[in-house]
Amino acid sequence: MDSVIRDKILAQPAVILDDQDVMRALIEANDRALGSNIVDLRGVAMKRLEDQLDRLEDTHRSVIAAAYENLAGTNQVHRAVLELLAPTDFDEFLGVLGTTVADILRVDCIRIVFETRKIDESSARELAELSDLITIVIPDFVDVYLAQGPSKTASIATRPIPRGAEQIYGSAASDLHSEACIKLDIGAGHLPAMLCLGSSDAQHFGPHQGTDLLSFFAGVFEQLMKRWLAQ
Repeated sequence: MDSVIRDKILAQPAVILDDQDVMRALIEANDRALGSNIVDLRGVAMKRLEDQLDRLEDTHRSVIAAAYENLAGTNQVHRAVLELLAPTDFDEFLGVLGTTVADILRVDCIRIVFETRKIDESSARELAELSDLITIVIPDFVDVYLAQGPSKTASIATRPIPRGAEQIYGSAASDLHSEACIKLDIGAGHLPAMLCLGSSDAQHFGPHQGTDLLSFFAGVFEQLMKRWLAQ
């Protein structure tokens, strides 16, 4: 061995021990020197410990990434809720929902779906003029629509855009690829309603996602809708 390299190693042996690639090369060289008929159990044990350390580091990175993602999602929902609490009339509320809140939640289309037993041309025209965020459907539509595809609960679905989406989003449905739909209880005397968030990103909503933040957002939205409908 070169005397300079030897002196450096003797002066700082920890440098060798801390370098995984160097240690791996030394172990492999030692195994080759022992021959094919001898197994160094220390090398086998070290390899297993190294694999376990790699798995622990991967898990650690995944946990940290999930924590940051959850924190970012929480901040998004809190900002959206604060924006919804600010309007002083229903028209302004709908305007904020379709613009500022949609931008905060990074969705391309928001719809509020109301079930009603009476759908006539006059009522439909009035609602259409009020806001394009409102969609009127027949009774039981909400449950039937939510039941399509996999969902974690009967009241929330995060999934690819299903069949019949054009009944909710209209012509915008062709540009959407995933959605979150939340069933709403808007008070006694009213049929169920539904809040739909549509995204052009196919990965934005999916069955694997947690729904705690959506449940919180839906709870706030329900209370606000009850307040507006009572006026």
